[in-house]
Amino acid sequence: MAAPAGVALESASGRWLLVATMLGSGVAFLDGSVVNVALPAIGRDLGGGFAVLQWTVDAYLLTLGALLLLGGAIGDRYGRRRVFQLGLVLFTLASLACGLAPSGPALIVARLAQGMGGALLVPGSLALINATVRTDDRGRAVGTWAALTGVASAIGPFVGGWLVDAVSWRWVFLINLPIAAAAIYAAQRHVPESKGSSTGPPDLAGAFTATLGLAGCVYALIEIPAHGATTVTLVAAVVGVAALVLFPFLEKRHPDPLLPLELFRSRQFTGANLTTLTVYAALGGALFLLSLQLQTTMGYSALAAGTATLPITIIMLLLSSRMGGLAQRTGPRLPMTIGPLVCAVGLALMTRAQPGAGYVTGVLPGVVVFGLGLAITVAPLTSAVLASVDPERGGVASGVNNAVSRIAGLLAVAVLPVVAGWDPAGPGGVGTVFGRALLISAVLCAFGGALAWWTIDRTVAVQSSPVPGVQHACQHPCTRESANTSD
Repeated sequence: MAAPAGVALESASGRWLLVATMLGSGVAFLDGSVVNVALPAIGRDLGGGFAVLQWTVDAYLLTLGALLLLGGAIGDRYGRRRVFQLGLVLFTLASLACGLAPSGPALIVARLAQGMGGALLVPGSLALINATVRTDDRGRAVGTWAALTGVASAIGPFVGGWLVDAVSWRWVFLINLPIAAAAIYAAQRHVPESKGSSTGPPDLAGAFTATLGLAGCVYALIEIPAHGATTVTLVAAVVGVAALVLFPFLEKRHPDPLLPLELFRSRQFTGANLTTLTVYAALGGALFLLSLQLQTTMGYSALAAGTATLPITIIMLLLSSRMGGLAQRTGPRLPMTIGPLVCAVGLALMTRAQPGAGYVTGVLPGVVVFGLGLAITVAPLTSAVLASVDPERGGVASGVNNAVSRIAGLLAVAVLPVVAGWDPAGPGGVGTVFGRALLISAVLCAFGGALAWWTIDRTVAVQSSPVPGVQHACQHPCTRESANTSD
């Protein structure tokens, strides 16, 4: 039975709800923004070559992206607080396993489990606020949640770099334990349970097929360049492609599918998600390679590498709400076209991050311009997605868009090094393909801007988010999956 939505934000229950959801989201945001800076240390300690580093990032994105919609649906059916806590427990245990991992394969398995926990945890955070806080206070509650969880994302690279340098890369994962434990306690003691109106069975077949399809394709894309086309990798590729082909047929037949295919009848919804795919693929691949370039090629410490990209987060925090306001006045088409083009310029400037270049001349210009482009793009993009569907389907639409952004990063980490000509068995490090890879990312971003120009309707009025104020919440790439997901 659903709990009535009417808790005042100023009440003790309202404050405890914010504490629980911010701690829960914060632990996922922190983990999402610290891992890249730890990759070189993980590689030195566990070995396994470049493929292990790719899988350390992609294993988490794989299960998170594929199961994100299922996590929200399960929370609606079986209790949002219950599933939120279950996600926290699984995320905590998986973080412990990551921190204690004795080998690369063990770390990868733990990261897969961590993504499963995140897929249960992430959708529940704002859904709990939406279901519990009274209507007049929801916008302020989301704004407070966004600001403080945005801080967690902003300090993530700095904290991660410091932990790697001062203690060990293992503490990048172990730091999650006390934070998650506090969130579990707060949710159990102070957050009321709530459920949605859905009573039918969740789309488990769709979730399994999507996960199998992505896993098979990504496995082949990572392992074939590293170890050649073996029987296992070829079978994985065939199974992955077959599963992805089967997925839409399963969704069409399910009474309550994870991915309602009729949403894609909207030109704007399809265009906005294609723009998301291109921009976030460029983002995920570029930041993955930039962290490796800074540490393995340019000699940065983990702390210095983590600090180097902080301007992106700061610019996002300062400008995202203003860009959301601009999109409300002008429509999202213009900023969604200009933003990816600015991102493309930033990525092209990042190619100057080469040995011998100083931070101010070699790294900072690209980071600042790229951050500006993201700030111009992300909030209008969210608004375009929400404006392309009926208001009652806004939660599903934003959930699909969040899953697309996670999957874009997943594919980029697997594909971009290969397309750029990376040979894991050859001489030289990631610096041999870094410039080429970032130029490819720049072209991808520019293509995303062109897609937005041709598919986004400039005359469509921007709708409100299912949770008031959410489209103007902190939209840092590491936090979007929570900031846009509601029931």
